[in-house]
Amino acid sequence: MSIEASGAAPAFDPARPHRCSPRVAVRPEPFGALVYHFGTRKLSFLKTPQLVTVVSGLEQHPSVHAAIDAAGVEESQRSAYLRALAGLAANGTIEERS
Repeated sequence: MSIEASGAAPAFDPARPHRCSPRVAVRPEPFGALVYHFGTRKLSFLKTPQLVTVVSGLEQHPSVHAAIDAAGVEESQRSAYLRALAGLAANGTIEERS
């Protein structure tokens, strides 16, 4: 796992394998999903069903890129999904796995 220059938090690397944190519950909704982190007690939203597919499929793929591909995310949307996933990594919703 890589560490940012500040040493504070792991840097998000979409070439690495990730998973949904075991401290997170995902509740699918018509718009996407509600995400509750039991450690931070924060509620977040996944705003599209396709993002839910990516997040829930992370553990089944060797990288974030592979999970995005498997979910059928269009190339034009890829950077937006990577930004969203980087945010989810920063807040602890997803985490790198070995």
